[in-house]
Amino acid sequence: MRPRLPPLNALKAFEAAARHESFTRAAEELCVTQGAVSHQVKALEAELAIKLFNRERQRLIITEAGKDYLNIVRDAFDRIALGTERLLQRQNAGVLTVSTSPDFAAKWLVHRLGHFAEAHPGIDLRVSATLHHVDFAREEVDMAVRHGDGNWPGLDTVRLCAEQLFVVCSPKLLSGRRRLSKPADILNFPLLHLDSRADWTNWLQALGLDSADVTHGPVLNRASMVIDAAINGQGVALARTTLAAWDIINGRLVQPFEESLRLSRTYWIVCPKATATLPKIATFRDWLLAEGASDLRQLKKRGCTLRPMREKGD
Repeated sequence: MRPRLPPLNALKAFEAAARHESFTRAAEELCVTQGAVSHQVKALEAELAIKLFNRERQRLIITEAGKDYLNIVRDAFDRIALGTERLLQRQNAGVLTVSTSPDFAAKWLVHRLGHFAEAHPGIDLRVSATLHHVDFAREEVDMAVRHGDGNWPGLDTVRLCAEQLFVVCSPKLLSGRRRLSKPADILNFPLLHLDSRADWTNWLQALGLDSADVTHGPVLNRASMVIDAAINGQGVALARTTLAAWDIINGRLVQPFEESLRLSRTYWIVCPKATATLPKIATFRDWLLAEGASDLRQLKKRGCTLRPMREKGD
């Protein structure tokens, strides 16, 4: 069984009184009355059955036993202060492990890691790209960026940005004799599909091209692969705002048409509610949100405007 410890307030009163050699000045430091300090010290002496101070001619003289005990108390307070400081430093800095999808890591995050490192050199960022949703209780992960509807009970969730689905292609498809000049021209190029041909079917039907043939073009299973294929001029793709932004801003992709489809699922910054306010987590969350907002501003500067269409059947 752990030995019973004296009350912390009594120890604080004793240490301050011994340091100042005065109950009055100790009381001023601790923002209590002189009587309260005197009472705490007397209670400590009674509990220890040891006289810690002698009162001589309105002076406070620490006893030899008091000096010995003061060394112990000061050492304990110093160790607590040092441990607290180290704990706070770990919360403000140190390793921050972030889980996200391979697509988000490849097309959004990795391009910007240098900016984060320069702004926050005290945070050692570790990125884990994985397709599964991590279990924060079982895995050593601090936070995650997930794609979905934001409904994850027990977790703190903040939406990174709203998203729409729109056409992207290489700039070279906008020039030459065979080029994209109107939405129907899309059908003259290979269509790059993600997982299935459903997105292109929905997009073209919303545009009024119900009988369009979408069976041509490869089907790929990663959004990053679809975007990279479009950058290389292999066809025309549909891309989400977040994943396409970096390549549009840097001129590798263009948005030939304003027509788009709204998406209910988007990217969310998530972490356990119990750790949501930790400084290093809040710092990375704020940085993610600032980068997302910057993307939207830069897309607007490049003339990227979107006109949401109603899906057929809405």
